[in-house]
Amino acid sequence: MRVSIFTEPHRGATYDDQLRLARHAEDAGFDGFLRADHYQSMSADAGLPGPTDAWITLAGLARETSRIRLGTLVNSATFRLPGPLAVMVAQVDLMSGGRVELGMGAGWYEREHTSYGIPFPPLGERFDRMEEQLAIVTGLWGTPDGERFSFEGKHYHLLDAPALPKPAQRPGPPVIVGGRGPKRTPEIAARYADEFNMPFKSVAETAVAFDRVRGMCERIGRQRPLTLSAGIVVAIGRTDAEAARRAAPLHVKSALPPEDPVVGSPAQLVQRIGELAAVGATRVHLRIIEMDDLDHLDLVAGEVLPQIAAFGAA
Repeated sequence: MRVSIFTEPHRGATYDDQLRLARHAEDAGFDGFLRADHYQSMSADAGLPGPTDAWITLAGLARETSRIRLGTLVNSATFRLPGPLAVMVAQVDLMSGGRVELGMGAGWYEREHTSYGIPFPPLGERFDRMEEQLAIVTGLWGTPDGERFSFEGKHYHLLDAPALPKPAQRPGPPVIVGGRGPKRTPEIAARYADEFNMPFKSVAETAVAFDRVRGMCERIGRQRPLTLSAGIVVAIGRTDAEAARRAAPLHVKSALPPEDPVVGSPAQLVQRIGELAAVGATRVHLRIIEMDDLDHLDLVAGEVLPQIAAFGAA
């Protein structure tokens, strides 16, 4: 079982906060460090000192870490044009020595779009744009050296793009498609993703989502394997009081949809990961709520990681 740390810097975190956590996660033995792509807090809290851009942050982390994988969970399709996004991600992949993963989503939080003047089209159009973006990004990365790439879609048009720079990973960084959507999300994941992620829901809901994606892969005749992963909100402690303290931010009113966190002991987290492995997950992304709580990472690394290493193995 691969275990990554997932963070939400829009709740309030500087670049240095994220660097400290990423280095600590790397030293503790976690597989990856992925972050959300948002420009605004989702609660009444302002999220001081304010947002940090996902790809600028990951570029910095690429030069200041050495082993841990880095990425978005997930990049909002509303924030960036696909051609520059392909350049941006390829460059950060090169800066990291081939450790980047591109998580893509359609975008959903309207308030941050309104606040920063970012267009927020209807849901169907957002999914259309996301699908075209993935076709373009993967197409640019996969274009043979010396050749050019063109694309004619409903929303994006590229003519004779030089398809440069090439990422360190070939044909490109792994693509993660994440989301709870029952229709477009499984189809897009089956066509373009290397990993499908079901974020922060119950084991039963995650199993249903995995089955939908598996069914879509069969329907379109996909041959290459697809990693299935799950997000888990984590608030564990050595005592009930410690776990409750870590879970306190979960009770703050937020625009986030309902989630199914693990609040309690390390054994409860081991149990949840085992249940997710049983329905097909081979990777989990643990959402750590407080980014300065390095002891939380140490607790997971010391008492959970050794017990789940073989989970999800074939």
